[in-house]
Amino acid sequence: MLNKRAALTLFVLVPLTAWPRAAHGPAPSGRPGASARAATPDPDMARPIDAPDTVFIEDMTWLEVRDAMRAGKKTVIVATGGIEQNGPYLVTGKHNVILRGVSEAIARKLGNALVAPIIAFVPEGNIDPPSSHMRYPGSISLSAATFKALLTDVAASLKAHGFEHVVLIGDSGGNQAGMQEVAAELGQKWAGGKTRIHFIPEFYDYVGMQSWVKSQGINEVDEGHHDEYGISTMMMAVDPASVRFEQRVAKNKASINGVSLLPAEKSIAFGKRVFEWRAAATVAAIQKAVSQ
Repeated sequence: MLNKRAALTLFVLVPLTAWPRAAHGPAPSGRPGASARAATPDPDMARPIDAPDTVFIEDMTWLEVRDAMRAGKKTVIVATGGIEQNGPYLVTGKHNVILRGVSEAIARKLGNALVAPIIAFVPEGNIDPPSSHMRYPGSISLSAATFKALLTDVAASLKAHGFEHVVLIGDSGGNQAGMQEVAAELGQKWAGGKTRIHFIPEFYDYVGMQSWVKSQGINEVDEGHHDEYGISTMMMAVDPASVRFEQRVAKNKASINGVSLLPAEKSIAFGKRVFEWRAAATVAAIQKAVSQ
């Protein structure tokens, strides 16, 4: 009989491929939620409960999406963010956090739009050998071809569901070229159809945002971080933990570029104003693009 140590050694040495695996065929017929009926509900079934007040497709049921579209929400925003180094205080998903706040503001200002799940993976530099943000742990990069393929399939999926306007916006510089190219390629492919695609370069205007922030009496000095007051306050308006607010307060580091983030309520309110400024400019650009 094997002792415990020998048995453990044998277990470790046996390749995982030697163990039986569950087949990836049809789910067992007796499993709840796995029946043919569950997989193919009636497309016209009545929605049994009230819908919440949200514009985010990933936070909606398919019935809620269907009914929102039937009520006139035929524009969909496809926002691209990124996973990258953002200095010592901001989470790697900085752009995705910001997009959660600003895309909602845009959709609500438009009044006829929903927001697709934010695309978090974008070009962040060469992978091997690593360059740009990829030199720092936590960053995740896509090749330009993979990014464009992802955007193309997402846009095509939304077209298949009947959205009339697919709007591409990106919160990072490395996203812009791929979005512009996909919009041009699909625009040509979809010409004459019911769905149009629009790339909105006006959304990515951090220079303009910095000028607006300065016009509000905020004067910054460059501390050498991939961060700034407008960015930090937008993130705080979504989730103060994303800028490590409490930890910074504890270490007397609740400032960025010489500007205090205290009190939190003031910074959050300012971040919401930044969202509104960006949303107003973007909505005007979207409405112009759609009208052409």
